[in-house]
Amino acid sequence: MSDDARPGNQALERRARPPAARNASLPGRADAPTEVAKPLKRRDAFFDNAKYLAMVLVAVGHAWEPLRSDSRAAAALYIAVYTFHMPAFIVISGYFSRSFDASPGRLRRLVTGVAVPYVIFEVAYSLFKRWADDDPGHPISLLDPWYLTWFLIALFVWRLTMPLWKVVRWPLPIALAIAVLASVSPDIGDDLDLQRVLQFLPFFVLGLSLKPEHFQLVRRREVRLLAAPVFAGALAVAYWAAPQMNAAWFYRRDSAQELAAPGWTGAVMTLALFGCSMVLVACFFAWVPGRRMWFTALGAGTLYGYLLHGFLAKGSRFWDWYDHGWLHQPLGEIAVTIVAAVIITVLCMPPVQRLFRFSMEPEMHWAFKRDAADLARSR
Repeated sequence: MSDDARPGNQALERRARPPAARNASLPGRADAPTEVAKPLKRRDAFFDNAKYLAMVLVAVGHAWEPLRSDSRAAAALYIAVYTFHMPAFIVISGYFSRSFDASPGRLRRLVTGVAVPYVIFEVAYSLFKRWADDDPGHPISLLDPWYLTWFLIALFVWRLTMPLWKVVRWPLPIALAIAVLASVSPDIGDDLDLQRVLQFLPFFVLGLSLKPEHFQLVRRREVRLLAAPVFAGALAVAYWAAPQMNAAWFYRRDSAQELAAPGWTGAVMTLALFGCSMVLVACFFAWVPGRRMWFTALGAGTLYGYLLHGFLAKGSRFWDWYDHGWLHQPLGEIAVTIVAAVIITVLCMPPVQRLFRFSMEPEMHWAFKRDAADLARSR
């Protein structure tokens, strides 16, 4: 991947929830109205802008990955972006998941908006790898998420734990403790990508704890001015660390021992990366515009861009698109960045949403019983 509270003034609190955007906790979805008969509200431009810009960084980060070995600058940018782009998404996911109450309507949306797309795209990605990578033996397993689908299963699990986070006294310290324990537990295994589910959990729980005024704090002018030198310092540190840093730490999919590091480093890296990520997430939110921009409407379609661009990202490796030497030169790296940003923008557009809505936002009325409220309204 909720309260209707939004950061800012009353105009921000009247955000829209069009039918095409049913789960704001997913990249590009706004939480659906509880009742179909309720009037639609205007979408919050700030969160749509944040989701679109973060999605561009996701696509660009994937495009930079094959360039890291030949360019220290690309490696530094990759590390810096991976420090905060998924944490930002997950914080937003938690923020918009606050009203999840396991009611029949919200459970239906959890199934149709998270579980069903997970099944569809897990199968689709597995079949694509069999064909594009000439790997006919690649298994189709719903227990072992492949590539981008981990986020869907993680969101499914996180939302189901909502009752716990509502009743515990110190949710964020508990979530951090769970993440630390996961980072030093190599026996967790790959089922449901539990390492990522547990190590990214603190960002989701933090989002649950945020209020509109917290977003207002980071969007003050002085914070925006401070964000520039902070980002510059982060890039400088990333440039220094790039030759010796194992980028797998940022994926949170392995324990410290699986990364050939002593167990105690898992705890240190988990806490250090959480702190660094939150600083850069705050800086990112500080720079996100709160007014409507030309790309604001694309924020409702970022789930489409997220899941669909993975086929091109993986296909570029399977089909050796990066074998051209000029792509590893400065102008080539700039071209790769621009192409990735353009592709993800196109994939977030309304025509693409209409074409693939059957797989990402299926209605599936046939699969669910009508609850008492629906039956009463139909009489």
